[in-house]
Amino acid sequence: MTIKNMKKIFLSSLMLLSMTLVFTACEDDRDSNPKLVQPTGFTLNNPVNTLVDLGQSVGIPFAWSQPNYGGWPAAVEYQLEVSPTNDANSWKVSTDEAAADATGATVADYAILPAIYTSCSGDMSATELAKALVSICQWDEESVPEKITVYVRATAVTAGTQKISSNVVSLEVNPYYIELADASIELWYLVGEGIGSTDWDNGAGSVATGGLIPMYPIAGNEYNARTGQGEIQYAGFFQAGKGFKLIRVPGSWDDQWGMGDGAPVKNDGGSGNLTVEADGYYRIRLNTATDELVIEPITNPVAVYTMIGMPGDYQGWDTGANLMNAMSTSVENHDWYLMKVTYEDTALKFAADNAWDVNWGGNGFPYGVGEQNGPNIPIAAGTYNVFFNDILGTYNFVPAE
Repeated sequence: MTIKNMKKIFLSSLMLLSMTLVFTACEDDRDSNPKLVQPTGFTLNNPVNTLVDLGQSVGIPFAWSQPNYGGWPAAVEYQLEVSPTNDANSWKVSTDEAAADATGATVADYAILPAIYTSCSGDMSATELAKALVSICQWDEESVPEKITVYVRATAVTAGTQKISSNVVSLEVNPYYIELADASIELWYLVGEGIGSTDWDNGAGSVATGGLIPMYPIAGNEYNARTGQGEIQYAGFFQAGKGFKLIRVPGSWDDQWGMGDGAPVKNDGGSGNLTVEADGYYRIRLNTATDELVIEPITNPVAVYTMIGMPGDYQGWDTGANLMNAMSTSVENHDWYLMKVTYEDTALKFAADNAWDVNWGGNGFPYGVGEQNGPNIPIAAGTYNVFFNDILGTYNFVPAE
């Protein structure tokens, strides 16, 4: 055998040995890698405080174990649920499910508290617990008991698994009556190039006055009474290639909509900017309950106005007084605002360019869609931040803080 052939055999042997080692290593890695499994439960610890005066408390501490997902490094979300009963008929219908039944026939027996925890401990809000008990028990001011036993369980869920529940623990509480009100509608805001008066200004005080333009509720739509979630909208002029995003909380980038892998994506801090392909008018629809975002062109003609007034009973129906401020987008303005305006009970309309030729009126309050020559908008006494979009004719009176 020649030296050349011996080298070939030697090299081939080395290659076979290397491949064997690689395959063995890969097989060992697969054997040692954790596999995501569906746990059946986990443990909620008994509360440290077993008697709590809700009217004198802020938070009630709870702690729990992490479910066994097979050693998988899972990002788990936990919530706490409460009920005034704990028997075979308990934990069947949540207050959310009961609220979704417009007939009022569905009766809740437990409530899912809104706080979401990402670690194995957290404080239950005493106020949220008080609200939940009033909602479940349907108390009025005269029927609230001095003391009641409250049963608590925790739930856990991570991607790729079903939600699971812990054991049930109990504590005694002194409840109190709290007036229940629907949650404020969850609004999102546009920010970016050509949005508002300052590009990419998402400051907490920049709604309307800076770089944040609010979206609008849609008249006739239903919104979740507890979360305020549902479909909202916006319409305006957008320039091709100029990027923008949607954010939920002014001053924060944590909750946002951007672009990822060729489609809109939520809560991805590394996402790209949303853009449109051609200059023009577009309507944006965001369903905050189902996380669906649609951007579609508007084909109807759109007018541009130099001023918008708010004539009404309170000022003698003067179209040239009480003018709104433009939100000052870079090309065309179609959004208008007034901040911290106080009204007694009154009625008003929106009117363009100091005349009645183009005006918007409607029956809805605190939000709605105005129609040409529509009825006077009824305004309840209060102090509001007022927003108006002249493409959609939609308005929103948001209670000012």
